[in-house]
Parts: sequence; structure tokens; C-alpha cells
Amino acid sequence: MSSLQFGAFMVATGLAGIVFSTILARWSDTRFSRRQVLLFGALFGALGYVGYALVRDPVWLTVIGCIFLGLSSVTFSQLFAHAREVLDQSNIAETEVPLYMNVFRLSFALSWTVGPALASLVMLRFSFVGTYLSAAFCFLALFVAVAVFVPQHTSRKRVPQTGPKQTLKALTHPEVLAASVAFVLVFATSSLLMLSLPLFIVDTLHGTRVDVGVTFSVAPFFELPLMFFIGALASRPHQADRQTGRTARIIRLGILLSAAYFVGLALVRAPWQIYPLQILSAAVTAILQGLAISYFQDFLPEQQGTATNLYVNVTNTGRLIGYVLFSGITLVFSYQTIFLLNALVCLAAFFLLFVVRHTARPKLAKTQILPS
Repeated sequence: MSSLQFGAFMVATGLAGIVFSTILARWSDTRFSRRQVLLFGALFGALGYVGYALVRDPVWLTVIGCIFLGLSSVTFSQLFAHAREVLDQSNIAETEVPLYMNVFRLSFALSWTVGPALASLVMLRFSFVGTYLSAAFCFLALFVAVAVFVPQHTSRKRVPQTGPKQTLKALTHPEVLAASVAFVLVFATSSLLMLSLPLFIVDTLHGTRVDVGVTFSVAPFFELPLMFFIGALASRPHQADRQTGRTARIIRLGILLSAAYFVGLALVRAPWQIYPLQILSAAVTAILQGLAISYFQDFLPEQQGTATNLYVNVTNTGRLIGYVLFSGITLVFSYQTIFLLNALVCLAAFFLLFVVRHTARPKLAKTQILPS
């Protein structure tokens, strides 16, 4: 693929994932069981990666990415929605839910820590064909796990078919809207970071591939214990309304830490100076990719599929914006300037959440179950 084709491919598959996951998440709350949607997504994920392994035409690869992997993208949000429903139906105190959700989130952090190393070994031995077939096998393993362990029927409350109007009401609520826009902004800076940091280390700081490898290895090492700590911090016993307020404060703190991280990157003058900053990056990830899932699920307690998918969609939208902006912004600004701009964007996201911090969450919950 040319760079233009690859850019179009990334945008098309990203948008398709957002559209399909939104539709399927809605259906998981209204028409089908969580189990059916997970099986559907896992099956299409396996087929999609088999297609990636065998097909070489860019057009057909784009079709496969948009349709098959677009449909499979719902699995991430549905796993978290199912986990939240299991917790809600258990004897676990509501105040402890963030801790357990963060522990569940640790499994994904672990996969991102171990996965790249395993992928490198597979690729060296079996090339890209083996790598994509391995990904297809992982989806098949997920299919089997869901078929065995996820029940066909649960006691969760079904949302009426007229629910989309209520969902739109909830999504226009100031707190939900502010959180969605804030996370789009923050994850746009995250994708810009992932694309620009390796180039910054090599081109500006004159570092080596080893420096790049060490930089991206430090954060995952600290993410696992920090996710557990953040979950425990958010789960300390408190009154329900003050519990929600604590979660929101931790989210705002995470965004401020992200701004501080970008300022630190703009000031470094040698690759080794980035290493300790990655601990700060790990803290940001532990908050914004761990605790934030519970934060969004609390917006729509009767529609866990839609709520979790909302989090996934706003983060994916932010990443997509970052991908689109990357090529143009690097032609105009230096990497240090980009990092400072990212810091300003994070401060804007913090301001959005800070302004609506007094919005009453209980009123939001009531609007979801009132008849149209």
C-alpha cells in the first residue's frame, strides 16, 4: 500500500468499527443476549484475520477490515459489559465495582505487555501469515470460552425497544457530553504520542532502536500494579454520591497527569530522560483506560452494552482523529511543540470535566428509565 492507501485503510476500518460496534452494542441491550453478540463478534474476528493472512489486494483487505473486523470490534466492549453485569448480580458491594473492573482490565494490560513479544517471535518464525493466523486462533479461543462460560440467559433487565430516545437523552446530558468530548481530545493526543514518540527519540534525540524499545517497555511494567492501586483507591467505602464524585476526581487527575507528562516530554534532551516519565504515562493509562470504563458504565446503568461501547467509541474516535492529524501536524510543528499542544488539549479536556463537576448523577440515572 502507498501511504495514502494506508491512511484511507486506517480511517475506513476505524469508522466501520465504530458504526458496527454501536449497532451491535445497542442490539445487545435490546434484542440479543450478550452471549450471542460475543459469539458473533468472535467468529467474524477469526474470519477477518484469516482473510488478512491470505488476501493481498488492498481493496479486498479494506473490505475485510471494514466488515469482518468491524463486526468483531464489539467484543471488547461486550466483555466489559458482561463483566459489569456479573458484578451487579453478585454480592459484591457497589463501592467495590471499580476495583474488580480494574482487575478485569489488568488482563488486557497483560495482553498488551506480553502480546507484542509473542507476536515478534511468531513473525520471525512464520511471517505475517503466521501472525494473523495466530490472531484468528485467539478469536476462536474466545468463541469457545464464551460458548462454555457465558450463560445464554441472564437476569439483567432488558431495555425496551423505544430505548434509543432515552439513550439520546442520556448522551445529551452535560456530564456525559463533557466526558465524551474530553476523552476524544485526550485519546487524540494519545495516538499522536504513539506515532511521534519513536520518531522523536530517533530523529530529534538521536537515540537508537534500543532506546525506543526501553521507552515502550517501562510503562506496561508499572501499569499492572497501578491499575490495581487505582481500582482500590476508587473502591474505598463511601456514600454512593461521594463515591461517584471520587471516581470523577480521579479521572480529572489522570487528565492533569497526562498534561504534565507531555510537558515533561517537551523538556527532555536525551532518550534516558524519557524513561522515568513513562511511570507517569503508566499512571495515566491506569486511570483513563481502566477506571474510565466504570465511569462511563455508571452513566447508563440499565444499558451496559451501550454505555461500555460509548467509552470504546469516544476513545477510538480520538485515536482516529490523531491518525488523521499526524501527517499534517508534523510538517508544521516540531515534536516538542506537538507535545506542548497535546498538553494544552489535555488541559482543555480537564476544564470540560471541571466545569460540569457539580452535575447530579442521580438525575441522569432517572432519565434513562422514564417512559418516552
